[in-house]
Amino acid sequence: MAATCEIRLSIGRYHLGDWQVEIMSFGNPASKPQLPILIGIGANLASAQWGGPRSTCEAALNALEQAGLTIVQQSNWYKSAPVPISSQPWFINGVIAVETSLEPAGLMALMASIETDFGRTREQKNAARTLDLDLIAYGETISGWDHGETAGLIIPHRRMHERGFVLLPLREIVPDWFHPALHLSLDEMIAALDVDQQTIRD
Repeated sequence: MAATCEIRLSIGRYHLGDWQVEIMSFGNPASKPQLPILIGIGANLASAQWGGPRSTCEAALNALEQAGLTIVQQSNWYKSAPVPISSQPWFINGVIAVETSLEPAGLMALMASIETDFGRTREQKNAARTLDLDLIAYGETISGWDHGETAGLIIPHRRMHERGFVLLPLREIVPDWFHPALHLSLDEMIAALDVDQQTIRD
């Protein structure tokens, strides 16, 4: 059963505000997921405070740790062309595996708060950005896949299996990871990528 509730959270210096979220059944919160919690990090605009995209992404790692997350694995940084293709600057991307006591909705709220602190704005879909934090997967949790793009909480990330800038760094840190909703391995998803995508190690 799903229920709608209002949550208000404060973690470290990040006040997460009032969020209307759909809370799904995630099982026993005390049990540790067998698959890792995965966060994608990206940027393609310089930040006035932190400098270029790579420096900004590295500063975001510190912000996540200061907010109480434990980073247990981190990929190398990659450069990737914008998806969909555009004249925007290339992105810097990476993936981390983390440990946290936050449930998915709270974690996504925290990441949105950090994005805002780093100057992220959302006037236009697929716009260039100073920081992009995505919840790629939360253990074996599957949420929102039956509701399409209108779902408030979609886990694993709806398009992660189509993105080389997610799959290639992800393969570095958890090569045996499989998609809990699609039942595909990383190698299978990488083999199915659009040949026009461009992703290279930085």
